[in-house]
Amino acid sequence: MEQQNSWLTGKTALVTGAAKRIGRATALALAAEGVNVVIHYGASSDEAEVVATEAREMGVKAWTMHANLRESVEAENLLPQAVDVAGQIQILINSASIFTPSRLIDFTWEALADNVQVNAIAPLLLARAFAAQRCEGTIVNFLDTRFTEYDKEHAAYHLSKRMLFTLTRMMALEFAPAIRVNAIAPGLILPPPGKDMAYLESLAPTNPLQCIGSPKGITDAVLFLLRSEFITGQVIFVDGGYHLKGCVYGY
Repeated sequence: MEQQNSWLTGKTALVTGAAKRIGRATALALAAEGVNVVIHYGASSDEAEVVATEAREMGVKAWTMHANLRESVEAENLLPQAVDVAGQIQILINSASIFTPSRLIDFTWEALADNVQVNAIAPLLLARAFAAQRCEGTIVNFLDTRFTEYDKEHAAYHLSKRMLFTLTRMMALEFAPAIRVNAIAPGLILPPPGKDMAYLESLAPTNPLQCIGSPKGITDAVLFLLRSEFITGQVIFVDGGYHLKGCVYGY
């Protein structure tokens, strides 16, 4: 695939959770722009190698790297290890997350801690290591459009994404001016594990545009944020307007 002429060409990105789903789409979209990619995976080594092969076919360098983000030490060491193999990292995409059912009335402390660790603490540890390089760069965190309302069927997950939203704004202030930090909040993009596209399409009437999105909509938003040198601390909702329900004046 021919690379586009882009100022991103030659930079290197670490994308967590890049073996599957939106993380995979993001890694390949970056490769198409000439960005070298470190493809993080948890348990999906074969899928990660496929993504790396596809990226190399676009003419960029690609590496796969394992880390269990449930372990703080592994999360904290992931970026320095990526630097060891790939050199300076200018782009960090915190895509990896877990999405497990839970309710406030009965979730266990362990379930809450697990969600917070993977969905919020790991991105924080990675971002701190990213900032420790002491170079200019950009971070994009992945949220969820439902953080603007109460997702009672995924309470622990909801709390962890609310935490990552707050961390995004804190990082934007703390790491400025060298590093810009923004977030993307996807809506109906891919069906959850165990569900098919028919399930996703059945939910289309829940957003104002009454349709579903695509991974390309997400990657277009990622590329927009990476190119936008005067934007930091913002969230782009790629959700057909879902976040506006009950939240017209802010979040």
